[in-house]
Amino acid sequence: MNLTSALCSPQSSNLLLAILRAGLTCGTMDITAALVVYGYFGRPPMRLLQGIAAGVLGSRSFQGGLATAMVGLFCHFFIAFSAATVYLTASRWIPFVLEHAVISGALYGVAVYFFMNRIVVPLSGAIKYPFSLQMMVIGVVIHIFCIGLPIALVVRRCSMQ
Repeated sequence: MNLTSALCSPQSSNLLLAILRAGLTCGTMDITAALVVYGYFGRPPMRLLQGIAAGVLGSRSFQGGLATAMVGLFCHFFIAFSAATVYLTASRWIPFVLEHAVISGALYGVAVYFFMNRIVVPLSGAIKYPFSLQMMVIGVVIHIFCIGLPIALVVRRCSMQ
């Protein structure tokens, strides 16, 4: 039995394991992409993670060192698991989501991007940056390939076993 079969077997809390696997996959892919992209633009990893923590801690997160960076990483994965949970829940109500996982995943990635950037970030304590078309396009592409598609494909695979 391989790891995927073990994680997605009907005998073992299939739904919870699908959420865990999808959340870990998309969270890891997304934070890796963010570190690469923001690193390219000169933002150090610690500052990026502290910026995520600023959503709940405000600007004081930048004075917290490694501790607030870890808060940021925790927040990042909490959001990833939440996104996986929402998608899995939708897949139980909307058969199209499982039947057309690639289309649904891509659209979900776009939806998550705009939800985060137009609702969550403005309501949080995160630093507000001016609009950049370049960063929006990069963000949408990352959300499609690192969030929407991985979640959709993991959920579909776990749902079919």
